[in-house]
Amino acid sequence: MIITHLQDDGTAEKWSTDDLSAIEAAAIEEAMGDVPWRGIEMRLQAQDATALRAVVWAFRRRSEPGLDFATFDIPGWRRRVRARLERAEIDEALTNVMREALAKSEDSTIDVLTPHLRKLAEDPDDVDAALDALGKGHLARRRTDSEG
Repeated sequence: MIITHLQDDGTAEKWSTDDLSAIEAAAIEEAMGDVPWRGIEMRLQAQDATALRAVVWAFRRRSEPGLDFATFDIPGWRRRVRARLERAEIDEALTNVMREALAKSEDSTIDVLTPHLRKLAEDPDDVDAALDALGKGHLARRRTDSEG
């Protein structure tokens, strides 16, 4: 997952949760009250303030080792910090849905998931590329009215 933090000067810092070490991931879990990593990923997808803050905190601790989570804050977090899916996560989600759809011989499950993936994707074109890679390119060009 890509975490983007918009700085005061308008520049953006971006980090991938794939770049976290096991110790950093464990520190995030502990800081969030022993929430397992899978729960943190779900909270990041939901743009949960504490999960976003915890990941930014973990990356910032690399340059500021004494940074305390309890006092670490991100003013204006709603407009300045966001989590987005990376291509590998999109591939994984679509592969899982594809297995289900193939078992049922239907594409409707994929149709339901793709607008959600486009909204969460760092690069929405990754969704179409992932569909193409799965042999479902015919679904890549479908758009819903809500996608605008």
